[in-house]
Amino acid sequence: MSYTALYRKFRPTEFEDVKGQDHIVTTLKHQIAADRIGHAYLFCGTRGTGKTTVAKIFAKAVNCEHPVEGSPCGECRMCRAIASGASMNVIEIDAASNNGVDNIREIREEVAYSPAEGKYKVYIIDEVHMLSKSAFNALLKTLEEPPEHVVFILATTDADKLPATILSRVQQFFFRPIPTEIMTRQLMNIAKKEGFAIEEDAGKLIAERSRGGFRDGISTLDQLSILATSDQPLTANMVTEYLGLSDATMLGNLLDSYPSDDNEKVLNIFQELENSGANSVIVSHQLLSIARNRLRKNPNLIGLVQQLIEVDRHPHPDLKL
Repeated sequence: MSYTALYRKFRPTEFEDVKGQDHIVTTLKHQIAADRIGHAYLFCGTRGTGKTTVAKIFAKAVNCEHPVEGSPCGECRMCRAIASGASMNVIEIDAASNNGVDNIREIREEVAYSPAEGKYKVYIIDEVHMLSKSAFNALLKTLEEPPEHVVFILATTDADKLPATILSRVQQFFFRPIPTEIMTRQLMNIAKKEGFAIEEDAGKLIAERSRGGFRDGISTLDQLSILATSDQPLTANMVTEYLGLSDATMLGNLLDSYPSDDNEKVLNIFQELENSGANSVIVSHQLLSIARNRLRKNPNLIGLVQQLIEVDRHPHPDLKL
């Protein structure tokens, strides 16, 4: 039997399994329970935060024969068909590779036909910001006067690239990066179910490095799980070495010297980091995480945190330590 990646194996199949997005799940469940389903939604957020997963659960819920307080039952014929990918009611489109006007025109022709079974046809358009200008114009016409049996779910990691005309015709939901504490607990639960042990500090390191993306965190855990045995749990040192992270004590010393006039100490630390082969972008991510944790005790770090956030948003490819 072929191996199933952990991020696929543990992908949520019902709203109750979705972690870290309670504000979205609660709203969607209430809409379904009250039969006030919108015709178009926009799911925004960084990669791996659950946009497509929630879209699929929503598609099941609106077509479920026996929904329970807005959640799909998971047992009816429609739920099983959608879960297995056999339903014609759920159409997934990758706008990164299907971004032309002809692709959207095909959708416009298809939506005129009612679903053969179930209540709604649900079109999930991933990376919708990749659509061409003419494709957006074609989509706009459909969003303006959509058939009652059609629901559009647009997903994007970059909502700023969407035309205002599209944004004004959809309900927008913003997926938050998953908090480190929640992701750490989930990673440890997954490890337990898979039969290997992981230290909490190791789980926290993976969660921090994943920067709020569940998929990245679970994929990293999947890769590292081979290092754990029945007698040897996955440790923080293993994670640090595998991910190419820099020594936390060294980075802590770097923060301790900020702001100060001890330039020689700072230069020595940077020299050590460079000699160890540290990646500048990864170092900035680690520094940002450590600085945020220390900010409450040391408000003077606010300037550094702001600088690191700017570097994090706009990393320079030629940045050197």
